[in-house]
Amino acid sequence: MTANRTRLLSQWKPRRPQWGLALRITLAALLALGLAQSLHLHLPLWAVLTAIIVTQTSVGRSLKTAGDYFVGTIGGAVYGGAITIFVPHHSELALLGALALAVAPLALLAAIKPSLNVATVTAIIVLLVPTITKVEPLASAIDRVLEVAVGAAVGLAVSFVVLPSRAQGQALAAAARSLDLMADALGALLAGLTKGLDNDALHRLQDGIGASLVTLAEIGAEAQRERNAGLSRGPDAAPLVRTLLRLRHDLVMVGRAVTTPLPPPLQERLGAAIDNLRTAATSHLFACAEALRGRHAPPPLAPMEQALAVYTAEVAAVRRDGLIRALPGDQAERFFALGFAMEQLHQNFRDLEMRVTEWGQPGKPETRTV
Repeated sequence: MTANRTRLLSQWKPRRPQWGLALRITLAALLALGLAQSLHLHLPLWAVLTAIIVTQTSVGRSLKTAGDYFVGTIGGAVYGGAITIFVPHHSELALLGALALAVAPLALLAAIKPSLNVATVTAIIVLLVPTITKVEPLASAIDRVLEVAVGAAVGLAVSFVVLPSRAQGQALAAAARSLDLMADALGALLAGLTKGLDNDALHRLQDGIGASLVTLAEIGAEAQRERNAGLSRGPDAAPLVRTLLRLRHDLVMVGRAVTTPLPPPLQERLGAAIDNLRTAATSHLFACAEALRGRHAPPPLAPMEQALAVYTAEVAAVRRDGLIRALPGDQAERFFALGFAMEQLHQNFRDLEMRVTEWGQPGKPETRTV
C-alpha cells in the first residue's frame, strides 16, 4: 500500500501545475454557470466559456486575458449593436450585407491586434441572436456584456483564490530550465574543439534554448503584470531575461567558432585547459539553475574565472610560440572569434551572478507555484 502511494505521489507531483489548472477551470465553469442562472442571464453559455478562457496557468496571464476579453467584448457589443439598430436587415440579402459590415472592420482590427479577436465574435452574436430569438438588439448587446463580465469575474476570482499560481515562480523555473539547456550546449560546443561535434544534437539543443527563452519572455511579461498590480513582490524579471538572452548570443558565437575541431598541435597545447574550462563553466550554469529554483545565493564564480584565466594564459603562450601563424586564414579567424566569445561569456556570467543574487536575497518571500 505504501509503495502504491509513493508511486502515485511521484507521478502526481510533476503534474501539480496541470492538476491545479484543471481544478481551477472546473470550479470556474461550475461557479459561472450557477451565477449566470441565478442572475437569469439570457445565455449562460457565454459566462461559462468566458470563465474557462480567463482561468489561465498564472494570475498574471488571467489578468491579461480578462482585460483583453472584456475590452474586446465591449467594443464588439457596441459596434455590433450599432449595426443591428441602424442598418436595416429584414431580408436575407440585407442580413448578409449587415453581417459583412459588422465583421469586416473588426476582422481587420483583430488581424492588427489579435488580443481583440473576441470583438468580431461578439458583434456577430449581437447581430444574429435577435434574428433567432425574440430579443431586442440593445438587450442582446447588454446581455452579452453581462455574461462576459460574470464569466471574467468568476475566472479571476478562482485564479486568485483556488491554488493560485504566480507567474514569478514559473519565470524562475523557466529561467532555470534555460540555464540547464545552455550548460548542455556549452559543454557540447567546448568538447567539440577536441572531440568533434554532433551537429544534429547541437541543433536540437540550440532550438530547445530558443523555445525555452521565448517561453521565459512570455512568462516574464506575466510576472511583471502581477508585480505592477501588487500581487507579487521581488525583483523585476526583465533583467534576468535579458541576461539569459545575452548568454544565448554567446553560445551562438561559440558555435560559429567551433564548427570543426582544433588542429592537432593546438589540441595538444589547449586540450587540458579547454576541458577544465568546460567543466567549470557548465557546472556553474547548472548550479545557477539550482540556485534560481531554490531562491538561494549563486555559486561562486571563482572556479570558472580560474579556469578561464588558465585557458587565456595558454592561448597567449600559443600565440607567442607562433602556432597561430601556421593556421589557414579561416581557422585563425575562428580561433580568435572563440577568444572574443569567451570574453563575452565571462562578462555575462558576472551579470548572471548579480541576477541570481537578486532573486536569492534573504528576506525575499518565496513565490509559491502550484
